[in-house]
Amino acid sequence: MLEASHLTKDYATARGPLPILSDISLSLQRGAAVSIMGPSGSGKSTLLYILGALESPTSGTVTLDGQNPFQLNEKQLAAFRNQKVGFVFQDHCLLPQCTVLENVLAPTLVAETKDKFAERARMLLQQVGLSERLDHRPAELSGGEKQRVAIARALIRQPLLLLCDEPTGNLDRQSAETVATLLLDLHKQQNTILIVVTHSPELAAKFPIQFEMREKQLQPLS
Repeated sequence: MLEASHLTKDYATARGPLPILSDISLSLQRGAAVSIMGPSGSGKSTLLYILGALESPTSGTVTLDGQNPFQLNEKQLAAFRNQKVGFVFQDHCLLPQCTVLENVLAPTLVAETKDKFAERARMLLQQVGLSERLDHRPAELSGGEKQRVAIARALIRQPLLLLCDEPTGNLDRQSAETVATLLLDLHKQQNTILIVVTHSPELAAKFPIQFEMREKQLQPLS
């Protein structure tokens, strides 16, 4: 379960605190699929990073699977994110010097038993339609293919929480549709909590739970 309670986020500026999020609470069970829409600067990506423990809130609490990541030390927090949270970003963030298979396996390099992940990586790449591209490098892939690698990488450690920041933002319509379908299909198979922030009404509409960031708060879409 993911629980966020009364989250706020302010950034310090020369003119004083700049409020970004105001009193946001959210409760999601395993298997939930959520989209969050909102204009640029509305705070949706900031909220995503707080939920994924990449950024701390100014006030409020976050718990995932009963743990508050912001009470952990730096080493424990890194392990928490590595094991419990998967991230997919708009620009995919693949390592250019590594092959497709090596990119998917990158989050497992700190695991005590690495060998068990190789088979899972190949399985995930087959599921995203890239089983023939294991030895290719990112420069040899299309934008949609890169994002499919990023999805496989995000799922390699079977995270409880899968967070996607504009996962189709840089893709053409057909590639965006493919990536959206893959995300939802794999989410169901993995039984994760899936949260996607997006500008795309088409992508947002595919999700059973839909929110919009308005006036620094998370509002359900009717």
